[in-house]
Amino acid sequence: MTTRVAFIGLGNMGGPMAANLVAAGHVVTGFDLAPQALEPARDHGVRIAASPAAAVADADVVITMLPSGTHVLDCYRGPNALPAAAPADAVFVDCSTIDVADAHAAHAAVRESGRRALDAPVSGGVVGAVAGTLTFMVGADDADFAAIEPLLTAMGRRVVHCGPPGAGQAAKICNNMILGATMIAVSEAFVLGEHLGLSHQALFDVASAASGQCWALTTNCPVPGPVPASPANHDYRPGFAGALMAKDLRLAANAIRAGGVAAELGLHAAEMYAAFAENGGADRDFSAVVHAIREQTATGATATATAEGNDPA
Repeated sequence: MTTRVAFIGLGNMGGPMAANLVAAGHVVTGFDLAPQALEPARDHGVRIAASPAAAVADADVVITMLPSGTHVLDCYRGPNALPAAAPADAVFVDCSTIDVADAHAAHAAVRESGRRALDAPVSGGVVGAVAGTLTFMVGADDADFAAIEPLLTAMGRRVVHCGPPGAGQAAKICNNMILGATMIAVSEAFVLGEHLGLSHQALFDVASAASGQCWALTTNCPVPGPVPASPANHDYRPGFAGALMAKDLRLAANAIRAGGVAAELGLHAAEMYAAFAENGGADRDFSAVVHAIREQTATGATATATAEGNDPA
C-alpha cells in the first residue's frame, strides 16, 4: 500500500530515511531549511516542497526528524503549526531525539488539533539510516502503533513498541545513557591497560570473549586495531558524533534530576561528554573520548609527579 508521507528534516538522518521510503514505493514530499540537504533528497526521488505547510498538505503521515525539542515544538504548535495544515486524519511521527517532557508537549499539541501522534526516536546512526537497519523505539497507543509499524519497517530492521506516548523517548535516552557510560568504561580500561603494559589486541581478545563484552567494545572499539570497521580505524570519523552523545546524555541528566533518580554514573557521563564536545570532540565519533581520558591521565600524572618533587620526564 502506497502512503503519502511528508518528511520534515532531510539532514544526515532524515535524508536517507526519506530515500528508503521512496525505495519502498511510498510518495514522499520533503522540506528542509538547509539548501544543501535538498538536492541529495531530490536525487533519491523525494519531492521537495516550498514550505513545511506545503509538504504536509495532502500527507497521510508526517514524519519530523529535527535537531531539538524546540524545533519540534515550533513545528507542532503556534501560528504556523503543521497539524492544522495537514489533513484531519494525518498521523504525526516524531523521530527526533528530544526531552521526554517535550515529547509529551508535542503529542498534546497534535492531539488538540484532532490528529494522531507518536514518538519514534531511532538508534543506528547514519549508517543505519542509509542501510535501512535502524531500530525504532515507539511511544504510541496500540491502534496508532499498529497503523504506523509497516511504514517504519521500510526504514528500520527493528520496531519496538515501548509503551504509551513519550515511552519511545524514555527508552532512547536510557539506552544512550548505557552506551555513553559503557564507552567511557571501555576507554578507561584501554588507557589503564596501556599503563599496565597490555597491548590493545590482548585486552580486546580477553574482554570481547569474557564478561567485559559489550557493543562499545566489539563493534565501536575506541582504539585502532582490533575492530577494522570501528571509527577508531578511520580517524574517528563519526558514526555517532560526540555532540549528539552530549545532547542525548544531557536529556538523560535532565530526566535523572527531574525524577530524583540516584544515577551518578549517568550524570558523570553527561558531564564528561559535555566537556568532550566543547573541547574538540563535537564532530568526532563519540569513541574518541578515549583521547580525553589519556589527556586527563597525562595531566594528572604530571601534577602528581610535581607534587612529589619528582621530574615528570
